[in-house]
Amino acid sequence: MKKLTIIIPVFNEEKTIVKVLERINKVDLSQLGIEKEIIVVDDGSVDTTFDKINKNHDGIILRHAINQGKGMAIRTGLEEAKGDFIIIQDADLEYHPECYPELIKPILSGQAQVVFGSRFLNGKYPMNMDMPHFLANKFLTLLANILFNIHITDESTCYKVFKREAIKGIKLTCRQFEFCPEVIAKLSRGKIKIHEIPISYTARTKAEGKKIEFKDAIQAIFTLIKYRFFS
Repeated sequence: MKKLTIIIPVFNEEKTIVKVLERINKVDLSQLGIEKEIIVVDDGSVDTTFDKINKNHDGIILRHAINQGKGMAIRTGLEEAKGDFIIIQDADLEYHPECYPELIKPILSGQAQVVFGSRFLNGKYPMNMDMPHFLANKFLTLLANILFNIHITDESTCYKVFKREAIKGIKLTCRQFEFCPEVIAKLSRGKIKIHEIPISYTARTKAEGKKIEFKDAIQAIFTLIKYRFFS
């Protein structure tokens, strides 16, 4: 049986982490011949997140003593991943684990090595997404398409699914939210095509705990430019 590794980078998500784990555990991939490996990486949470993970998750739990950033948490998870396929799952309930079967199918069929879940392919405005985040994503997507001659619709989507060889073959250096632009740049330079499918998505507000900020968009711009011209 094939295995899907689900990497969940977590920082101060005490309100949502249990629900996320419950929803992931309910996803049945057995009809696709796939079992799940769930890796939770606590990135130095200072609330009750880690305690809730310990009480509600019997899979792999990794912990950073201090907060190092989402990119670093993903890298820590990747080091332990044993799956044939690997997906990133945020712990904030914006992205719906029920999308896993459709995300994996293009890889299973041999159609793709990498699949992104796009929030924009269905032609609808993502639920609750504010205009600054919408415009920032549109700009970053356009910039990535121009710089790397690709055709994607959602640069900063969390849902990125990889064949093991595709992501393990990339040497990552990201520490914060620059995981997305770095992966896109290095996949494109390696001539690995990104396949997209539409996904369900429900944005949350900053008051609800959304962490990405304007400075992260600026960092993403510099990351794309760096890997196109200087690295």
